[in-house]
Amino acid sequence: MSDINYARYEGIEKLPGAIIMAAVYLPLFILNIVRSIHHPTYVLIVLSLFYVIRTTAFTLRAILAGSNTAGNNINVYIAESVIYSVGFFGLLYSAYTLVLNRMNMLRVRPSYDGPLAILIRIISNRRIIRIALTRLTIQSTTGSDKQSTPNTSVSLRKASVYIFLVITACFVLVAGFLALDEIMDGSTNYDAPVGRKYRIFVLLAIAFLCLTREAFYAATVNTPSKLLAVLSFAVSRLVPSRKEIAEATKEKTLATPSSQNEMRRFNV
Repeated sequence: MSDINYARYEGIEKLPGAIIMAAVYLPLFILNIVRSIHHPTYVLIVLSLFYVIRTTAFTLRAILAGSNTAGNNINVYIAESVIYSVGFFGLLYSAYTLVLNRMNMLRVRPSYDGPLAILIRIISNRRIIRIALTRLTIQSTTGSDKQSTPNTSVSLRKASVYIFLVITACFVLVAGFLALDEIMDGSTNYDAPVGRKYRIFVLLAIAFLCLTREAFYAATVNTPSKLLAVLSFAVSRLVPSRKEIAEATKEKTLATPSSQNEMRRFNV
């Protein structure tokens, strides 16, 4: 075992904070498991995975902060670093998927022309986003591998942080387009539950909280924005069930050509 305390070197030394965060994420995991059983959707399943990953990460962080012996163990430190790094993938991809699901549920969407149409098509492509986030997660965890040299590790982490920032900015753009599309579509029901009535405000808040987190993280400053974004997912009826998505898709296919032509007046 090394004489170097890797946890202290990385600033992991606040035991109460790690315990509190683990205690916050554990009930969120249990709550989300219950929600997933009642409304099984991809967003809720990925969020459940995210919560259990964060609970595990902060439990390991508490062990590292509370034990000098554990802090000297490079394997425990790497395990905490890898698990902690993977967590943001689940949060960002869940939020991205939720926005795209809401976008697909719109009865009619305005069409866009030129470079803007190409941009929207790219940043709204689930496959591209999933591949990009997966590769970034692998890259960021590689930077925590004990086989990596210090310079390689730092370079990989810096690159992944800035690329994560770009993808998060794309997420904000998609959420912004969703807000614009919903205004044009006129689909807001003000008699609906809170999650439906104010969904676009909650989604925009999640988007900007994620962007704030990445922007400050890129500047090596720690912020509570990720936790606030996570808690926003608990808003009732924010995440649509599979039944709601299927019904919205069916209504969309039955939309009359006249209504689609009406929306094309908003072409950019």
